[in-house]
Amino acid sequence: MAREGQSRLTPLAVLGAMGPGLLAALAGNDAGGIATYSSAGATFGYGTLWILPVMALLLIVVQETAARLGCVTGKGFASLIRERFGVRLSALAMGALLVANTAVTISEFAGLASGLALFGVPAAISVPLVALIIWLITMSGSFQRIEKILLLVSCVFLTYVAAAFLVGPDWGSVVLATVTPGMVADPDYVSLLVATIGTTIAPWMIFLAQNNVVDKNVDESGIALQRVDTVSGSVVACAIAWFIIVTTATVLHPEGIEVADAADAALALEPIAGQWSTILFGAGLVAASFLAACVLPGVTSSAICEAFGWERGADRTWEEAPTYRGIITGIIVFSALLVILPDVNLFDIMMSAQVINGVLLPVLLVFLVLIARDKRILGRFRNGRVWNVLTWATIVLITVLTVVMFVLQALGF
Repeated sequence: MAREGQSRLTPLAVLGAMGPGLLAALAGNDAGGIATYSSAGATFGYGTLWILPVMALLLIVVQETAARLGCVTGKGFASLIRERFGVRLSALAMGALLVANTAVTISEFAGLASGLALFGVPAAISVPLVALIIWLITMSGSFQRIEKILLLVSCVFLTYVAAAFLVGPDWGSVVLATVTPGMVADPDYVSLLVATIGTTIAPWMIFLAQNNVVDKNVDESGIALQRVDTVSGSVVACAIAWFIIVTTATVLHPEGIEVADAADAALALEPIAGQWSTILFGAGLVAASFLAACVLPGVTSSAICEAFGWERGADRTWEEAPTYRGIITGIIVFSALLVILPDVNLFDIMMSAQVINGVLLPVLLVFLVLIARDKRILGRFRNGRVWNVLTWATIVLITVLTVVMFVLQALGF
């Protein structure tokens, strides 16, 4: 791990530092993520639980590195990519990020529409109304206010914990599956693993974790506290994903019920596990989609503006940062409109977004590890040998799984 300065880890200091890492990790459990986890549990039972402890470790590595870069340099990830690799590679990375994040934002609005439909609210009403609320929050002009609202929304993730206990799984089998790695020679299984990685460690989360630290003006003295934040956030986020898989694997897999999205999973639970399981699952879907939909447009706009030297920030007015606010508005409007159009296959968009993230992530991780081990940038806070090995292992794992997935699909398996 990187070398660090001394910080006092008092309870009050830790509470004060909580936010960036926790928010970044939990926002990854979005509509597409819940759809991915639900599908994994329904299709393969407990067979994918073993990947989540691995993902927790890799997520900690990525989030800690990004937060440390922000603390030491006072710059966002996009700025460091431009400075280290030049404008062309920076523009390529930002273009990929814009495409991937827009696709994911569409999936968030799809999740909101599906989740609120469970409570009798039609998409024609829910999507425009929620889009307006999200736009107003992102334009509120206060990063601290936005962070507090989103952290409050994150509390609803506890519904997935309750749902898992409500369905009464065989906890012995669950624990055994969690600690026993295994692979299935099925392209759908590999695709789900890639999608799981893509939603657990999404490219935009690197930008969010680092930018949030920069926006809070945390310096080198806060590295230890930010590490507590990133570790706790990563563990909690992967635990929520674990409970989602446990729920659908326990109830839906034995019945041979496959799901098209998270809302389908919620509805499928009702006749087997009861109405409360559906309510809890639906409430979690709405909250998760809302959280990520609030985060993604701002992260995308902030990264693009930072890469090209344009003014950015929630505290900037339209006159001061027209491009920043314009990109946010464009992503929200486009995503909301697409979701309420008829005959749009929203599940394909959601799953494709997760797979795209899994494919794009290695590229950004290469940027991350090369920057993080550069002594000229981080000095004594640069990556140590273990952290470099873990990051490269993440890159290799994702790349291998992605190649295997495409080969199997090409061979028609």
